[in-house]
Amino acid sequence: MVPITCDVPVISFTFDDFPRSALGQGGEILTGHGVRGTYYTSFGLLGKVTPVGLCFNEEDVANVIRNGHEIGCHTYSHSHAWNTLPKIFQGDLARNRDAFMARFPGESMTSMSYPISFPRPGNKRAAAQLYACCRGGGQTFNVGTVDANNVQAFFLEKSRDNPARVKQIIEQNCRAKGWLVFATHDIAPNPTPFGCTAEFFEDVVSHAVRSGARILPVAKAWEAITSPSKPSSS
Repeated sequence: MVPITCDVPVISFTFDDFPRSALGQGGEILTGHGVRGTYYTSFGLLGKVTPVGLCFNEEDVANVIRNGHEIGCHTYSHSHAWNTLPKIFQGDLARNRDAFMARFPGESMTSMSYPISFPRPGNKRAAAQLYACCRGGGQTFNVGTVDANNVQAFFLEKSRDNPARVKQIIEQNCRAKGWLVFATHDIAPNPTPFGCTAEFFEDVVSHAVRSGARILPVAKAWEAITSPSKPSSS
């Protein structure tokens, strides 16, 4: 466990699987508010239609980088974080990192998120060897200390019919000076069960910005909460 030493609340917005709508809709909302997010990407899903819609292409990844967002790792094959054997899971993490760096020389992945499930212990250890911090779930925020290899997150789609609950957790995080990591998938007029509408997402981002919290991609948030004296921009 790592102490959260930042003296202001921090909020991060993350998207798993990187459906194209997460950038076309979600990214537009974030940049419209002057903030940036993290796109957890499985390069084995490139150009494929999945349960969260059509996934990213290479130009989408380039746009993420160009616009100051973060590309994070989500394994190459979208490997189940519990069911996959650790040796295979670690190889899939490395394969995804290598696929990204081959397409975008000079870029790197600092953070990752676990696909589908919380991780089995061996997979958590495997991820820790490759990434500075690893995001899970939990429907809560991080306060006091944070597990670098299982950062708690709040999936927006689970409360998309209850915006008051989302605003409540933003306010709780602010009072506690914690780190709140939001997660979702697609942003669309008729979202899949794993996503939410642009109107809902806009409302959440607006409330987060108004709360006074620092809005940072996960890698920069990690720097901010562990090294408060080191400046980190959005």
